[in-house]
Amino acid sequence: MTNKKKQCSLPDYHGLKWLDDSLPIALPETTRDWLDCSKHGLRQRKTSGLKSRSTVKSLLQSHDWQWPHRSTVFISDLHADGDALLASLVASGGIKKTGKDDYHFKLTEQGRSMLFIFGGDFFDKGPSNLRLLRVLHMFIKTGARVRLLAGNHDIRVLFGMRSVGQTEDPHNGHFFIRMGAKAIPFLLEIRDEYLSDNNALKAMPDEETCIKRLFPTEAWWQQFPEMASWVMPPESISREMAKIKHKAERFEMLCEQAGLSLREAYAAAVKWQQLFLSQEGEFYWFFKRMRLAYRKGSFLFVHAGIDDRIAVMLRDNNTGFLNQQFKQQIQGSPFEFYYGPVANTIRTKYRTIDMPLSGIGAKQVRDAGIHAIVHGHRNLHRGQRIALRKKLLHFECDVTLDRHSRRKEGLRGAGAGVTLVQPSGYILGISTDYRDIKVFHPESILADAGDFHATK
Repeated sequence: MTNKKKQCSLPDYHGLKWLDDSLPIALPETTRDWLDCSKHGLRQRKTSGLKSRSTVKSLLQSHDWQWPHRSTVFISDLHADGDALLASLVASGGIKKTGKDDYHFKLTEQGRSMLFIFGGDFFDKGPSNLRLLRVLHMFIKTGARVRLLAGNHDIRVLFGMRSVGQTEDPHNGHFFIRMGAKAIPFLLEIRDEYLSDNNALKAMPDEETCIKRLFPTEAWWQQFPEMASWVMPPESISREMAKIKHKAERFEMLCEQAGLSLREAYAAAVKWQQLFLSQEGEFYWFFKRMRLAYRKGSFLFVHAGIDDRIAVMLRDNNTGFLNQQFKQQIQGSPFEFYYGPVANTIRTKYRTIDMPLSGIGAKQVRDAGIHAIVHGHRNLHRGQRIALRKKLLHFECDVTLDRHSRRKEGLRGAGAGVTLVQPSGYILGISTDYRDIKVFHPESILADAGDFHATK
């Protein structure tokens, strides 16, 4: 280990009273050794907690960890919930909420020195995509150091909305309809905010033409299987086409149930393109700032995870190279990215259908000096958790923040959660759904002591 023993600095929660009072919010004040949090602290599958803890200790002994030079905040999977963003920033100690309005906050002294990494999945599920992005932009404008990482929901929205009007393209003509039901709340939001004027649809074509610009054409159904055979096995092609067929059959019905005509859906998608893809658009900054991965010391921050091909890139190059590949590919053909190797980083759950991370790949990542993957994507109900995958530590940090998911999954109150990686050699997991702040301190683990010292 490279750190002398230092105290753990706990964040102060400034302005909790000004957070949305329609849902109760309770942030933990006391601390607990992360590895003593049973299955809520350490993922336990096919092994005991004692054995898992022993494996963690062995990994810590084997490598010289490098810690960030400044406190690094990781917040992931906000899913269109601006209140969850504000509450999580308060939980980090990075802002002080000063009033009830969205703009009533300011950076704290601690926040001015922090790095804030947002781990992707800004879109879908929550009450307002646009409000979340506006609050996020206000936060960026405070001068905070901010990095935005791509999530699978973000890229799906980008490709889906961008592909409107390209439905004859055999590679990409299906990406709008591939969003399915998830697209409808966003389209409604844009319609209600920007297209409520009586003349808003005047320039739009008739419904039949709109359908042709939204749904894959006959040519797509004939040509996609042949085009896709270069990169996808036959069973994957069949599964993909069945998925598109099912979503296409349901989309019109779901729009009608939501009170959204297909002309309005098309107009809202065109408006999205103006807002996000035009340099004059209000949200043009969003995708322009987005990256795939970020590295600080021994920590790699991504949305979902890595596989063997990414491991080789990390060993032979760096995250700058990986981000360069990402930027080039999302500006090109959606098909080439979405079904290619880089996309696995935003959607893997380490299932058998995902690109594999083997022991060899994990060793290549460790040889590159990376010993922990910090990510979201796998939502949890009792705060952050550590998983061991091929002797590589994974900090799972999607703590179910958005109110719609929380209501659906039976979680009480508002969502707030943040993972803090501190220069002093501590990692803190803070969530409204666990009674204590989880503290991971390698020095204490190696000394078999839970006597870390925490100060506010």
